[in-house]
Amino acid sequence: MFRRVVRASKFRHVFGQALKNDQCYDDIRVSRVTWDSSFCAVNPKFVAIIIEASGGGAFLVLPLLKTGRIDKAYPTVCGHTGPVLDIDWCPHNDHVIASGSEDCTVMVWQIPENGLVTPLAEPVVVLEGHSKRVGIITWHPTARNVLMSAGCDNLIIIWNVGTGEAMIQLEDMHPDVIFSACWSRNGALICTACKDKNIRVIDPRKEKIVAEKDKAHDGARPMRAIFLADGNIFTTGFSRMSERQLALWNPKSMEEPISVHELDTSNGVLLPFYDADTNIVYLCGKGDSSIRYFEITDEAPFVHYLNTFSSKEPQRGMGYMPKRGLDVNKCEIARFYKLHERKCEPIIMTVPRKQNEGKLEELLREVKSLRDLVTLQDRRIAKLEDEMSKVAI
Repeated sequence: MFRRVVRASKFRHVFGQALKNDQCYDDIRVSRVTWDSSFCAVNPKFVAIIIEASGGGAFLVLPLLKTGRIDKAYPTVCGHTGPVLDIDWCPHNDHVIASGSEDCTVMVWQIPENGLVTPLAEPVVVLEGHSKRVGIITWHPTARNVLMSAGCDNLIIIWNVGTGEAMIQLEDMHPDVIFSACWSRNGALICTACKDKNIRVIDPRKEKIVAEKDKAHDGARPMRAIFLADGNIFTTGFSRMSERQLALWNPKSMEEPISVHELDTSNGVLLPFYDADTNIVYLCGKGDSSIRYFEITDEAPFVHYLNTFSSKEPQRGMGYMPKRGLDVNKCEIARFYKLHERKCEPIIMTVPRKQNEGKLEELLREVKSLRDLVTLQDRRIAKLEDEMSKVAI
C-alpha cells in the first residue's frame, strides 16, 4: 500500500534570509513600551518604527532605500504627548499613516513624497473619542478613509478620517481590555480577542456580535485573532499550562475548534501575519529569535507546519511588507522588518525556483553533441575498415 510520508506542498522549501548589514537600518532607539504591538509598519515606499522619545511619543518614517546608520537628529513624527503604541499605513495611500497613543488620541499624518526633512508635529486630523490609551489601529481593507481604533477603555470606534468624525462606536461588547482587532478580507466583519479570553465576531453595521467563543485559549496571557481568506479565524494564545497555542475556528460553529496545536512554553506573545495569496501564516513571537510559518489547507490537520527561520538576536517587534512591495522576480513571497534593540533588519522569504527546465535543455544539447560525435566516429571506423580490407586483398 502506498503511503505518502511527506505532504506535497509548493511552499515546503520556503526559506528566510536576513539581508546584509549595509541593507539594515542602524542606530535606532526602538520603543521600550510594554505593549504587545508590532512597533513597525511597512509599505512599498516607507518603513515606520516607534522609537523612544522624551517628552511625548514619536516614530521614525524612513524611505526604504535609506539604509545604514540613521542619524540621531533625523526628523521624526512627534505630535503625540504620550508614547505611541501602534501605527498602521493606509492601504490606499502610501503617504498616509495613522498612530494611536497613550494620550488617548488617534492621529493621521501625511508624509511628504521623499520622506521627512523637518520634524512633523502637525497631523492632518486628530481623532478624539477614547477615554484611555489607544493600543490598536487598523485601516479598513477596501473602503477609503475608514479607520478602526480600539482602546483600553474597552471601546472600538470606526472613524471617517475625511470628516474626522466617529461613524460607529461599539460599546458594552467587551468587559475588559481588547488585545487584538482585525477586519475580515472584505471589511464586512470585525474579529476581536479580549482579556476575558473570548473571541468575538462583530458586524459593525448592525452593531451586534454575530459569533462568540468563551475561553478560546485558557491561558491568562494575551491572545491574537485574525481572519483568513475563507472566512475562518486563526488565533494564537496560551493554554492553562502556559504553553503557546494556535487554533483554527469556523465562525459559523464556534463550539469546537477545527484544529489546535501546541508549540512551546515560551512566554512571548505570538504575532500572526497572514498571506491570503499563499494561505501561509507567519508567527513571530515577541522576544523570540525565530519566525515559524504554517500552511492552512482544507485537509486534516488543516494547519501544516512548514519551517522555521532562526537568527541569533531576539525580536522586539516586526513589520510585514504588503504584497505590492515584494520583488517577485526573485521569487520573494514575504518580507519582514525585524526590530532589534538598536536596529531594523529586513528578512526576505523566498521559494526556490525550479532549475529543471534550463538544466534539461543543457543536457539535451550535450547529448546531441555526443551523438553527433559518435556518428562521426562510426563513419571514421567504417572508412578505416574499408581501407584495411583493400590492403588485405
